[in-house]
Amino acid sequence: MTLPFSILDLAPIAEGSSIANAFNNSRKLAVQAEASGYNRVWLAEHHGMFGVASSATAVVLGHIAAATSKIRIGSGGVMLPNHSPLVIAEQFGTLATLYPDRVDLGLGRAPGTDMATARALRRNLTSEVDNYPDDIRELQHYFSGPTAGQNIVAVPGANTHVPIWLLGSSLYSAKLAGQFGLPYSFASHFAPDQLFDAISLYRATFQASEQAQKPYMMAGLMAVVADSDEEADYLFTSVQQQFMNLRRGVNRPFARPVDDLSKICTDADQAMLSNILRYAMVGSKQTVTDKLSQFIEATNVHELIVSMPIHDANARLKSVQLLAETGLMKVC
Repeated sequence: MTLPFSILDLAPIAEGSSIANAFNNSRKLAVQAEASGYNRVWLAEHHGMFGVASSATAVVLGHIAAATSKIRIGSGGVMLPNHSPLVIAEQFGTLATLYPDRVDLGLGRAPGTDMATARALRRNLTSEVDNYPDDIRELQHYFSGPTAGQNIVAVPGANTHVPIWLLGSSLYSAKLAGQFGLPYSFASHFAPDQLFDAISLYRATFQASEQAQKPYMMAGLMAVVADSDEEADYLFTSVQQQFMNLRRGVNRPFARPVDDLSKICTDADQAMLSNILRYAMVGSKQTVTDKLSQFIEATNVHELIVSMPIHDANARLKSVQLLAETGLMKVC
């Protein structure tokens, strides 16, 4: 069985490099993904992180859309409590008008940052997360055709019918996506614990909607594919360091790989990494093919979205190509 593969990009700011290079590398990644037959490239909203350049998500999406011709682009995701639904409708309505039938809007409800930065992003913090379902309905309203007497209209936005996805790492969004009849993507690339419960809950609660008649489930993975298992393990130490830094509250650019992670990794770090990165696909093409086949069979998801956390831009592009060559990807 084959299924579509997509790419999740954070426009990583590599140690020793620049933000401008991060954007250039994201463009090259999208071009490679399109040439290799991937279905989508999504950018994730994060703020105040020295290793992530995709904070102005809609702007970066325009940058990569302009460099490609057919691959879908979207957010993975926009953190809706940070924004007015009208602003997001205008931004993604603009993208959908410039790049018809190519734009997805993936939504999350986490802040994507620390609380101090979240306060700076929002006018207030009183009830935005609690308003999440209502904000989704408001967005759907703005993307639909205006009705008689409608006072607030998204221009651009109205009549673009941008497809909305819900993203999550817990059971809350799985149930909400099912109730709203929306496609759902689970963040198993960094929050694996509730993956199977979320899949079951989403499918059990799904109600057909105007956007989707049947459940559509996507799972997030990390993948580092190289010519050998040893090279892939070496490249993977960059994201392992990133998670160690997050655990310690250290804000740094995306780290260079290291020859011996054990020199900087405690037993507690190792236990954390083994748990949180349990679904990472790391190794040669054959090794990753075997691991990925097992994951697809176990989850029965409809699509995979893959993050390629690799410091060297050329090695990242090669990993994208090698993953496409596993024989498991449905070319789009």
